[in-house]
Amino acid sequence: MKPYQQITIQDCGEPLVKIPLEKFAIETPHAYQKLGAPYHLSAVDSPYYLRQSVLERLLTAQLLLQDNYPNWKILIFDAYRPVEVQQFMVDYSFNQLLKERGLNQHSLSAEQHQSILTEVYQFWASPSLDPTTPPPHSTGAALDITLVNETGKWLNMGSEIDEISPRSYPNYFEKSSDPTEQNYHQNRQILSKVMKTAGFQQHPNEWWHFSWGDQLWAWLTNQQPNKTPIIAKYGRYLC
Repeated sequence: MKPYQQITIQDCGEPLVKIPLEKFAIETPHAYQKLGAPYHLSAVDSPYYLRQSVLERLLTAQLLLQDNYPNWKILIFDAYRPVEVQQFMVDYSFNQLLKERGLNQHSLSAEQHQSILTEVYQFWASPSLDPTTPPPHSTGAALDITLVNETGKWLNMGSEIDEISPRSYPNYFEKSSDPTEQNYHQNRQILSKVMKTAGFQQHPNEWWHFSWGDQLWAWLTNQQPNKTPIIAKYGRYLC
C-alpha cells in the first residue's frame, strides 16, 4: 500500500463532467485507445472527463498559463480512467519492460516478476477495486498533462509521459548544468506553477500528473507545515 492510500475518503458525490476540449489541446486518437484499452467496458467511454470542481480548477490553470504565455495550451493526455483501463495499462507497461530487457514472462523467477512489477507500480497505481484504495485516475480527480506552444508543438520536458525511469521525477533536471536539460526543467516549472497556483498537487514521481481532491492530493496537502488534516473528497467513480 502506498502512503496516500491510508487517507480516508468521503466522496462528495460530485458528478463526472465532460471536459470542453476546444479550450485545451489533445492528441487524437487517444494514446491508450490506440493500444486497445477497454474503455468500452465503462459507461463513460472516453478519457476526457473530470469531476466538476477539478475541471473548474483546470480551466483556471489554462487562464493562468495564457496570462504569461498567450496562445499556449494545456494538452490533456489523460484524465478519467476506468479501473479496467488501469489494469490494461499496468499489464502493457509490465510487458514493455520485459520486451526492452529481452525477458520472457514465462521464464521469470518469482523474484524477477515482483521486481519488475515494483518498478511499474512506482508510476502506475494498482488497479484496485477496493473502495478504500482507488487508482487516482479512476476517481475523476487526476489528470496527465503537458504543454503546447502557439504553434501546437509539445514542449520538450526531457522524458515522455508514462516513461518508467528517474527522468520522470519532476525535479530530475533541476541541478543539471547542461543548457538543454535546464530548459527541460524550466518547461516543467511552467507547467507545475500554473497547476499548483490553481490548487492542484503534483505526483512526486511524475512531472505530468496532477490531482485535486483525491487521496494523493489530500496526503500531499497534509504534508504542509501547520496544515489541519484533510480527507479525500473523491473515491472511485462508479458509472
